Amino acid sequence: MMRTYHCFWLLFWASQPHQSFLTPLSKRTSGFPEKEKVLVLSGNSRQDLHRSKRSWMWNQFFLLEEYTGTDYQYVGKLHSDQDKGDGSLKYILSGDGAGDLFIINENTGDIQATKRLDREEKPVYILRAQAVNRRTGRPVEPESEFIIKIHDINDNEPMFTKDVYNASIPEMSDVGTFVVQVTATDADDPTYGNSAKVVYSILQGQPYFSVESETGIIKTALLNMDRENREQYQVVIQAKDMGGQMGGLSGTTTVNITLTDVNDNPPRFPQSTYQFRAPESMPLDSPVGRIKANDADMDENAEIEYSITEGDGYDMFGITTDKDTQEGIITVKKALDFENKNLYILKVEAANTHVDPRFLYLGPFKDSATVRIQVEDVDEPPVFSRPAYIMEVKEDVPINSVIGAVTAQDPDAARNPVKYSVDRHTDMDRVFNINSGNGSIFTSKPLDRETLLWHNITVIAAEINNPKQSSRVPVFIKVLDVNDNAPEFAMFYETFVCENAKAEQLIQTLSAVDKDDSYNGHQFSFSLAPEAASSSNFTLQDNRDNTAGIFTRKTRYNRHETSTYFLPVVISDNDYPIQSSTETVTIRVCACDHRGKMLSCNAEALIHPTGLSTGALIAILLCIIILLVTVVLFAALRRQRKKEPLIISKEDIRDNIVSYNDEGGGEEDTQAFDIGTLRNPEAIDDNKLRRDIVPETLFIPRRTATARDNTDVRDFINQRLKENDTDPTAPPYDSLATYAYEGNGSVAESLSSLESVTTDGDQDYDYLSDWGPRFKKLADMYGSMDSDKDS
Repeated sequence: MMRTYHCFWLLFWASQPHQSFLTPLSKRTSGFPEKEKVLVLSGNSRQDLHRSKRSWMWNQFFLLEEYTGTDYQYVGKLHSDQDKGDGSLKYILSGDGAGDLFIINENTGDIQATKRLDREEKPVYILRAQAVNRRTGRPVEPESEFIIKIHDINDNEPMFTKDVYNASIPEMSDVGTFVVQVTATDADDPTYGNSAKVVYSILQGQPYFSVESETGIIKTALLNMDRENREQYQVVIQAKDMGGQMGGLSGTTTVNITLTDVNDNPPRFPQSTYQFRAPESMPLDSPVGRIKANDADMDENAEIEYSITEGDGYDMFGITTDKDTQEGIITVKKALDFENKNLYILKVEAANTHVDPRFLYLGPFKDSATVRIQVEDVDEPPVFSRPAYIMEVKEDVPINSVIGAVTAQDPDAARNPVKYSVDRHTDMDRVFNINSGNGSIFTSKPLDRETLLWHNITVIAAEINNPKQSSRVPVFIKVLDVNDNAPEFAMFYETFVCENAKAEQLIQTLSAVDKDDSYNGHQFSFSLAPEAASSSNFTLQDNRDNTAGIFTRKTRYNRHETSTYFLPVVISDNDYPIQSSTETVTIRVCACDHRGKMLSCNAEALIHPTGLSTGALIAILLCIIILLVTVVLFAALRRQRKKEPLIISKEDIRDNIVSYNDEGGGEEDTQAFDIGTLRNPEAIDDNKLRRDIVPETLFIPRRTATARDNTDVRDFINQRLKENDTDPTAPPYDSLATYAYEGNGSVAESLSSLESVTTDGDQDYDYLSDWGPRFKKLADMYGSMDSDKDS
C-alpha cells in the first residue's frame, strides 16, 4: 500500500451563470468542464513528483468578470487530507485581494469572490493557501500558491484617440489620396475571441471619402473636388469590435476635412471696358482710377499683377497693384494737357503671379480689358517758357538797368493776359524789380559782388482776370566782378629792426590781397610812396611774385633818437581800371643780442628783461594758498573753543529762567487744553532717568505725599520734566520753567525763593541732595537755611 502524504484538494464546480474552471499553464481550455475536477498536489512526494525542492506552481483558474449575481461568486474549495471533519483544522488565504475581494471559509475551505471583478483593472490575482492546526496555530500543510485569472467578456466599446480629427488636402486631388488615419483602441482582451478586434466603417461623408476597414485610413473617393464649390466636409467614422459582427460594441469620431486652395482659376475682369476722367491739372503719380480682376482662388493663388500692354497712353500712364485689395491703380506719369490731347485708350492686362503648371490645360491665367481716360479742361495758371532762369549783371551797372526778362502765357484757349511780380520774401532788400507787363527785370539798388555774388529771387506770373491762377519760377542772378577794389596788405605788419643791424638786411616780407576777382590771377606791384622814396632809412624791393621785402638802408639805428619808423608802401594791381592803395608799415627799433634776438624795444636802457618765470609764479601762488588755509583753520579753532560747554565744573551752576510769554485763560478758558487729561495719576513715571546727564549714582527720589485732588499738577509737572529731560536741544544746566499754571492745595506750595521767606510751616529740603549734582546748589542753599534755624 502506497504511503500517504499530506496534501490539498482544491475543488471547482462549473455552473451557470458564474463559471469558473482551471487548466494547466501550458494549455488553455476553450470551454467549461462539465463535471468536478479534483487536483491533488503533494508537497513532499518523492514518487509522483521527482523534485529536490518545492518548485511546482498551482494551475491557473479562470473567473468570469462583471458577475451580476446577487450572491458571492464561487471560486473553488480548498481541502487537506489531514482534515478529519472534526473542525481541528483552519484554512487560511493570503495574497492579492485576500480578505477583501476573496474570502475563504476557514472550516470548509470554500473560496468566494465578494465583488464584481473587472479584467481591465486587474487581470490576474496571485493567492496563497494554507491549512493550520486550529489549536496550536501550526501549519499542517506547506503554503501553496495558485493564480486566479479573470476571464474577459466584451464589456468595452472601441475608443478613438481623439474626439475630433482635423485634416486638409488640396482641392482637385486624385481619387485615393491619403487624408488622415484614425485609430481606435478596445480595452478588452485581444488574445481572447474577437472582443478587441476593431473594424472601421464610414457613416457620413460618402461618396466623397472612404475608409479602410482594418487600418482606419481615410482617402478621397471622388475626383476633382473643387474648393470654390465646397470647402468643408464632415466625415463620421465608426469603430466596431467583434470584427464588426452583430452584437459588437462601437464608437464614433468626427473628422473635419478642409480642401486647401490651388491655383485652378484664372483672373477675370467683370467688364471689358472701363471709363475714367482726369483733369489736366492732376499732379504726377496721382491715381486716375482703380480696376479689379476677380480670382476665385485665395491667398497667393489669387495674387494679380497688372500691366499696360498697349495704347496711345502707354507712356502717359502707369499701373500698380494694391497688395491688400488686389486692385490695379492707374496713375499719371506725365503732365496732361487738354489742349494737346484729351482722350487716351489703354489696354490693361491682369495675370496671376503664381501659376501651377498642373492646371495650365484650363487656359491662360490672365485677362485683359480696355481703359478709356478722358482728359478734362481746367483753368490753368500761366506757364513760364523755362523752368528756371539764369541771368548775369555787372556790379557797376546803373540803377534801373534791365538785366533780363521772363516770359509766361496762359495755356488755356482763352489766352488771358498775364502780369508779373517779384516775391518780396525772396528779395527783402528790394534790389530788383520787374515790369508787370513784359516781365523785364531791372535793378533798383547798387550791386556789390564782394557783398553778395548770387541773388535768388522768385517771379510770380498771374492771370489778370483771375489772380488766383498764378505760377512761380526761380530766377538766379549772378553779379559779375569789375575792378573796383584796391589791393591791401594781407595782414597788419608791425616789425622791428635791431640797433646793431647791418645795411641791406631783410627785416620784413610783405604780401597783399584783392577782394576783386581775377580771371588770370592777381598781379601786384609794390613801391615806396614818393615822399618816403628818397629820405627813408629803409628800401623796398618788389619780388614780382605778389610779395615785397623791406631792407635796411644804413648800418646802425639808435632807439633813443628814433624809436619808431612809419614806412608808406604803395600797392597797385594790373587790372582795368588800375586800383592802388597806400599802406603803412610800423618799424620799431629794438635792442638785440649778438645773434639778433630782440631784448627790449623801450627807449630806456635795459640790459636784461625783467620778469618772473612760470615756476616762480606757481611757487608764490602756492605760498598764498597755504597761508590762507592756515588762517582759516586758526579761525575755526578759535570759534570751536568759544563753543565749549558753559558748565566746566560742578561749581559753575547758574539759574536760567525761561519765559514762554504765554498766559492761560483761567478756569473759564475751555479752549486752551483739556484739563481732564491731567487727572490721570496712573500715568506717573518717576523712575526714569534724565538723558542729558550721566548719573553718578542710582537713587530713588523722595516723594512727598500729595492729596488725591492735586495729582493733576503733579502729573503736569512730571510730564513737562520728562519732555525737558528727553529734549536734545535742552541746555546742559538746570533751568526753571514757568508753566503759568498752579493747582489748588499743593502740599509743596510754591518753589519760588521769594515766597519761601513768608511760609508759615517748616519745609524739609534734604531730599534735594539726593537729586544729583545738578540740584547741589539748591540743596546747599536750602540746607543751610535749615541749619540756621536750628541754631
